[in-house]
Amino acid sequence: MPSGACPERSRRGRPREARLSLPSVPLRLCGEIDVSMLLREALQAAITRLTAEQVPSPRLNAETLLMFTLNCDRAHLYAHPERELTPEEQSRYDETLTQRSKGVPAQYITGHQEFWGLDLIVSPAVLIPRPETEHLIETVLPLARAIPHPIIADVGTGSGAIALALAKELPNAEIHATDISPAALEIAEANAARLQLEFRASNQHPPERRIFFHDTDLLRGLDPGAFDFVVSNPPYVGLAEEDEVQLEVRKFEPRNAVFAGPTGLETIAQLIPAAQTVLKPGSYLIMEISGTIAGGVRALLAGWEDITITNDLQGIARVAMARKSP
Repeated sequence: MPSGACPERSRRGRPREARLSLPSVPLRLCGEIDVSMLLREALQAAITRLTAEQVPSPRLNAETLLMFTLNCDRAHLYAHPERELTPEEQSRYDETLTQRSKGVPAQYITGHQEFWGLDLIVSPAVLIPRPETEHLIETVLPLARAIPHPIIADVGTGSGAIALALAKELPNAEIHATDISPAALEIAEANAARLQLEFRASNQHPPERRIFFHDTDLLRGLDPGAFDFVVSNPPYVGLAEEDEVQLEVRKFEPRNAVFAGPTGLETIAQLIPAAQTVLKPGSYLIMEISGTIAGGVRALLAGWEDITITNDLQGIARVAMARKSP
């Protein structure tokens, strides 16, 4: 579940607000295309427009959408401020700005989001991966690296962000990613294929698959007592908090990936006993949570061992971990 929405962030912490020195140019309204616009003029006009329309991080959004329009990187924006945009490029850029002004997340406009150094395909069928979720990866890795061939279940995989980040870092792991959304699983499988992470690197023919995708609810159908880790970024926002959630999250991201029910604990309350069934004795359940539900999660984990809740870089409770009794 998200704690915020931002089109591009560094691997940790705050958004990258790289800056380009740009002269002020008049605001161009939606649909006004200047056939002789320079790159720097188009960018400044976009920043001014997004600022006027109260879009968060207007410079970052303007740069992200211009890079998408021109199929270039940020270095190109810096190196070619005098480049003249074609009318077609200006029209495409204007359309992306219109979508962003309506609240459509930049990630859904571009179809991409970076997570743990991976370029992931995203769509409105999946939750947008957040930097905060990287704390879950950081929690899992030291424990998983102590096991020669860890077997991991990722519940509610969405775009596959958690499963693929773990696959990237744990070449000997076997990972089972579940989701109840066929559309989400299609995206996760596409990400695994394009990132070449679904098979183990070896000379074996045919190659050995190491990521398995399951169209199922939570852990239903997975082998009892087979897993070293169950990991998840489940829905954990309560309906009572709905008005506090960013409007574009409420409006555009999949609702069942954000809201769990009245209290925010409903999905986790089902996940905990399901994890108890599939985990090996002494193995770990690791979940993303929020500070709002931290106390409730701890109570639901009664009977587990080594219960810990760790904070993210902003001091907010973010990851809950517990170990099944040996």
